[in-house]
This record gives sequence, structure tokens and C-alpha cells, in this order.
Amino acid sequence: MRLSPAPALDPSLAGSLVLLHLAVVAGRLALLSSASVSASGLESVRCRLQGTPRPPAFSQDGDFVIGGVFSIHYYMHTVDHSYTSLPEPLQCTGSLDSRELRFSRAMVFAVDEINNSSDLLPGVTLGYQVHDSCTTVPMAVKVAFQLANGLDPMFDTGEQCSGSPTVTAIVGESGSTPTISMLRIIGPFGIPQVSHFSTCACLSDKKQYPTFFRTIPSDQFQAAALAHLIRHFGWTWIGAVRSDSDYGNYGMAAFLQAAQEEGICVEYSEAFSRTNPLSRVQRVADVIRSSTASVVVAFVSYRDMKILLREIDSLPSPPRQWIGTESWVTDPDMLRFGLCAGAIGFGIQRSVIPGLRNFLLDLSPQKVSNSPLLTEFWEGAFGCRLGIGTSSTDIGVEEKVCDGSEDIQQLQTPYTDTSQLRVTNMVYKAVYAIAHAIHSIVCEERENSTVNCDKNLNVKPTQVLERLRRVNFSRNGYQVSFDANGDPVATYELVNWQIQESGKMEFVTVGLYDGSLPPDQRLDIEREITWLKNSTQVPVSVCSESCPPGTRKAVQTGKPVCCYDCIQCAEGQISNKSDSSDCLICPEEYWPNAERDLCILKPVEFLSFHEVLGIILTACSVGGALLAIATAAVFYRHRHSAIVRANNSELSFLLLFSLALCFLCSLTFIGRPSEWSCMLRHTAFGITFVLCISCVLGKTIVVLMAFRATLPASNVMKWFGPPQQRLTVVSFTFVQAMICTLWLVLSPPFPVKNITTYKEKIILECDVGSAIGFWAVLGYIGLLSLLCFVLAFLARKLPDNFNEAKFITFSMLIFCAVWITFIPAYVSSPGKFTVAVEIFAIITSSFGLFFLLFVPKCFIILFRPEKNTKKHLMEKTSNDIRY
Repeated sequence: MRLSPAPALDPSLAGSLVLLHLAVVAGRLALLSSASVSASGLESVRCRLQGTPRPPAFSQDGDFVIGGVFSIHYYMHTVDHSYTSLPEPLQCTGSLDSRELRFSRAMVFAVDEINNSSDLLPGVTLGYQVHDSCTTVPMAVKVAFQLANGLDPMFDTGEQCSGSPTVTAIVGESGSTPTISMLRIIGPFGIPQVSHFSTCACLSDKKQYPTFFRTIPSDQFQAAALAHLIRHFGWTWIGAVRSDSDYGNYGMAAFLQAAQEEGICVEYSEAFSRTNPLSRVQRVADVIRSSTASVVVAFVSYRDMKILLREIDSLPSPPRQWIGTESWVTDPDMLRFGLCAGAIGFGIQRSVIPGLRNFLLDLSPQKVSNSPLLTEFWEGAFGCRLGIGTSSTDIGVEEKVCDGSEDIQQLQTPYTDTSQLRVTNMVYKAVYAIAHAIHSIVCEERENSTVNCDKNLNVKPTQVLERLRRVNFSRNGYQVSFDANGDPVATYELVNWQIQESGKMEFVTVGLYDGSLPPDQRLDIEREITWLKNSTQVPVSVCSESCPPGTRKAVQTGKPVCCYDCIQCAEGQISNKSDSSDCLICPEEYWPNAERDLCILKPVEFLSFHEVLGIILTACSVGGALLAIATAAVFYRHRHSAIVRANNSELSFLLLFSLALCFLCSLTFIGRPSEWSCMLRHTAFGITFVLCISCVLGKTIVVLMAFRATLPASNVMKWFGPPQQRLTVVSFTFVQAMICTLWLVLSPPFPVKNITTYKEKIILECDVGSAIGFWAVLGYIGLLSLLCFVLAFLARKLPDNFNEAKFITFSMLIFCAVWITFIPAYVSSPGKFTVAVEIFAIITSSFGLFFLLFVPKCFIILFRPEKNTKKHLMEKTSNDIRY
């Protein structure tokens, strides 16, 4: 028989189409057994199938036949090919999967329910052919050929052994790899296949698999859901195992990509299959035992998972938090593995199918004996043999005979467990989807709301394929439809393996995942989750502990990004959240706190009246001013005494007044700088000191002139009398006042925040504005001081009792030394100490002048009044030098 392909096929499939034509022809090699030849050629052809057809597990005739393929057995009998005789027929072996048996029986139930329905396909009978693929590709391919060609060993056809497919659509397979193999055979002919359990994301590719549909969500959605779940619980260091099949490889690839996008690292990714040598499974188990990741994601089929868990359970192993896929996380047969207590994973939504349980349990002895598959199930479930007497087995133990007293109602197997109908409902919906597609082709609704169906209509698989794309109906409260890729809407239940008070482990639905919602709303956890070791605390699985605020992550060389060291943020930087990749630089006027997790305003620092240094300097300043005032009072009281009159009382009072101002001007340097205080402090300092030095300079000139006036024919004093002295002081001071005025007009001092000297604090200080103005003021003071020093030095040899020049010389020497030392100290002192150095220089130089010029005189006035006479001042000492 040769099938006619669908007319609307992708041209890229043309090559494979020819090969498949040949394959199908080979599958139904026709041998001419008899023929009557006329002038027109062959009138009839008798064809025969090559090989032995394998009968279906369950079958029923109908107007339209639906195929079904399920992995009811675990293995296929290995056939040795001698190439000298025909190969043996393919046979299933191994134990029977009662869960898959339930899936196949659910298909039969759905077909019977539709046949008894008055709404769907009324008057039309659906038939079915349910086959066992033995979970293998060769058997799945054989079944695909049989569903396409039929089971008749001999048949009459047209001239080329061609005909229509025997089925209009196929439900199945349970595994992705066998499904792909089947699609390669039947896909090019337009036969639709609706799977209930093939979740490989690769099957969504409509270019390769245009005839594929499924009622279970694609692994692409599940992979994203698993990555979202793992990130939700803060796990960044996980292990991964997968089945070495299309399901496991494609599913894990999608998961790893989603995990990478979520910032999750995988310590290991191991693949295995139940057909691998035991050593391979042991190696995977050893990797899991020795790993540091406490969370393991298993993208594994339930058959492979049983073998892996059995191997892990054979030796002591650290507890692991298992994250499962829908393939095994809701399989009741897996609950016997206590090491998975606390496992979580996504399962298909639980559902209710009315009447299914009664149908499954309605197994009379006649039904069981008429079906080899049900017979095998019955004998395996009850440990007896049907239809035989007591006999010895190969191991010498007598077999029990099934006597009819077996009660299936009391049987506890996945076949009878209908409390967790998840994948079973996918089978149920697949059958109904095909039925609705056929209904839309053969049935039409009349004006009187009656439905008329034409069961004799020739329905092609390609027509069913086209109608399946538009299927949209609701059954038992569940919506059924397919998107452009043949996939349904992705909705999952979050299932948790919890140990009940009775000690029995059960599946508990703790949340929902809806892939149609926005990313931040997809996962909804409704109940408390029980984790490994029956704990309510979320386990921790990270390569490195979380970096606290104030630190940043530094990736360890040669390791994944999840393995890192926590490095404290650099000076001036912070991180205000955990696991920061980079630190943030604080704004200019901010500085990190001690923990470096918050930028705080830098403390503003200036020389304050309230701190110890400010108090000391204030006390010295005020004390010096008071001493100057007290000295002025003493001089005023003894203003008629000889020593006061001899030392130019007018300049002495003016000098004391300027010294008091010098002491007091230092107060303007203390306190918070402002525009006015910055201008006042420098100008007051410059003018008062020039006034002070001008007075000292005037006294020095007076001493020199007085000495010169004592010489014969000298008339010098008339040129430097009191008016000239006043004019000298005013002139020198006026020059400084003009310098200060120009400074204030052109570029005055102003307050500024110094953020460069100290990184962790702000120094509030006065910027001099014009550096030329500042140094001009200081230079002018220095020039007058130097001039005064030179003149006083020239007058140092005057008679002792009269000589004030010595004290002026020493005072100017101290003054100049202080201010020369001040320059480097001022430049190098940081912050508020710059101001303190300037105040110290002012106070020190002022005290130097005061003590050397007035303290000796006050001592004579107060304590040696006998020396405060004109006679004593006019006496010549032994040290007198005459000129």
C-alpha cells in the first residue's frame, strides 16, 4: 500500500517524502499471487504485508478510527540478527507500567463516552487501535507503519497497492523521542498526532513537525517555570541531571538557558539513560553525592528516575532538595523513595473525569482473559495465574491460581489511583480534541438545532489536521485549544512531597504557575512548603555566601559567576544592597558610613569657639587684649612719670591700642566662616598689624633722632616731632588700607568648602580670593618689620638706661622669626589647623612685641619706682659709648 501525501506540504520535505514513500511501500511489499490480464492490462492486484503484524493492545471498529500509542512496557526484547533467516517479530519485555495502562484505558473510556454522546458526533461511531510501543523507537516506528497501513496480511487494492490511511489521527506517544520517530514516518502524509505526554520543546517547530499537537505544555514553558522557581527561593548553585533523550536533552538545554538569564549557576550537568551500563548510573549518583550544591534539578523521565534514585538510595548520601519535572514529580510510584521527601516540582493540573474510576475497575474475568495486556496486569497485581492449574515454575515454587476472589477495588496501584488525574486528563482531552475536529467536518447544525452527521463521508487526515488547529472547546471545566505551535496554554501546579502524620508521603499542591500572566505574577505559592528533612526552613544552596551591603562580589578565577569573594567597597564607595556587583561612588559632599552601605553628609569642620583649641586661642587672644588695656591703664596713671614721658607716651598708647586690636582680630578667625568674616579677618589683621609696626617704627625713629639731636649743632628733632610721627603712622597704615581696599574690590576672600584636603570631611575655610592681594598684605607687613628691625639694630649701642632699641630689635627679631616660620606652617597645615597656625602667629608676634616693649617698663613703674626718675634715665653707665 502507498499513501498519498497531503497536498499542501513544505517543499523542503520533498526528499524525505520520496524516501518515506519507498519505506511505506517496503512496509507493505505487494506480492502478485494471482492476476487476470486483459488487453487493457492488470485488472486486479493482490497485495501482502511483509513481516508479521503486531496486534493492538485494545481495538474497536468504528466509522472513524483513532490510533493510540502508549509506553506500557519498559523494554523491548533484543533480537539477534543472523541474516540467514527472517528476523523474529518485535516483542515487549520487562515489567508493565500500570500508570501507562491507565492512560491507554482512559483513551478507550473517552471513545466510549463520545460514542454514547448525543451532542458530539451523534450517530457516528469512533473506533480505536491502541498499541504498546515498549518505550522504544523501533517499536514506535513499527506501530506508526501499522497505524498507517492497517493489519490485514492480504488485501485488494488498485494498480499500485495504494490506499487511504487506516486512522484519521493518533493519540500519543508518551515519550518525546518515540514521538519524533513516529512523526518522521506519518508526518509527511498529513496524519495529525496529538500527544498527551511528549513535552520536548523541539516538537513546537512547525517546520519539522507540522502535524504535531499536544495537550500538555511544552518543556520550554516548564524550563522557564523551573528557573523562576529556583530564583524565587534564592538558590544560585544547583546540580542538574537529565535523561539522555530528546526529552531530557532539549528540556535541560532550555532550562540552562533560562537559568543563566536568572543568574543561576550549575555545578554539574549529568546525562544518563536506563539502558546505560550500571557503571554510568553509579557515576551520576557519585557526582550527586560529592557535590556541594544541595539542590538538584532532575529533567528525567520517570522510568530513568527510578533507576537513579534506587542507586542513590543504595549508599548513604547527603540530603538533597530535589526539583522535579512533570514526568516524575507526580508519579505515585515514586513516593516509595523516602530520600525525595520535600521534593517540589511542576505537575499538570489535577482534574476530575467523572465515571473513569468505575470504568477502570470494571474488569470482569472475561474482559481480563480476552486481553493479554489486562491478563498480564491482573496476574502481576495479584500474584496469580489465570486459566491454568497449579504447576511448578522455573524456580520450583508452586504458582497461585486466580480463582475469581481477587478484589480490584482493594488494589493499590497507579492503575487504580484516580486521585491525581493529571496526565490522564491530557489523554482524555486529546481524544476529545480529535473528536471535535472530526465533528466539525462530518456534522452540520440544522435550523431546528439538530445536528446531522454523515458517517459515510470520506474524511482525510489532512482535513482533521486543519480542523485541529481551530479547536476550541471546554470539557469538565477545562479549556482545550492550541496555539500556532500546536501547544496549549502553560499552567502548572506546584507539587510538594509531604510526609503526613500517618507517616505516608503524599503529593500536596502548594501553588500555581500560569505562563500567560506577567512574569512577576506567574508563580503563586498558596501553602507552606515542607523541605528536606521535613523542615519548614528554605534550604540554602549557594556557591558563596551572600555579600552583605558594603561589599561587592569579585568572581573567583576559573569558577562560575556564582562563586565569588566579598570585597569591601573602596574608600568613598558604598553598596546599599546585598550581592552588589559594583560599588557606587558617593556624591561630592557625601561620604560612606563605617559599614559603607550608606552615603552620609560629610561633617563640616572649622575652628569653633566650642572646641578646646578654639577656647585656648580665644582665651589667649582676650587675655592679650586685656593685658594691653591694663598696661595702657598703668601708663595712663603714670603718664607724668619719667619713663612714660621718655618713651613717647603718644606712640606708646597708640601701640598698646594697636596691640589690643591685634589680639582681638584673631577672634575673627574663629567660628563659622562667612563672606563678611572672611573679608574682615584678613583686612583687620593686615591693617592692625601695620598700625602696630608703624608705631614701633615711629618709636625706633624717635630713639635714633633723639640720640642724633644730642650731638652738637644737630637740629634733627624739629623734623620729626609729634606731627611727623603721627603722619608717619597714618601714611604707613593708609598704604595698607589701600592694598586691602583694592583686594576687597577686585577679588575679596570668600568662604569655601574644602573637600580635597580630607576625603571624609569638609573643611569650611576662607579662600583668600586674590593670592596677590593676600601676599601683598603680608609682604607689606614684612617690609615694615624688616625696616623696623634694621633701624632698631642701628640704635642698639645707645646708652643702656635710655636705650629702647634693644627691646625693639629683639621684638622685631621674634616678630620676623614667627612670620617667617608661619609661611611653611601655614601652607602645610591641614584643615582648621591652617587657621589655628595663623591665629597662633598673630598672638605670638603680638605677645612678643608686648612683652619686650612694655613689660620691662611696667616692671620699673610698678616695682622699681626709684628708677622711674629723670635723673636715673640721664645717668651714664659703664657701658656708655661716646660718639
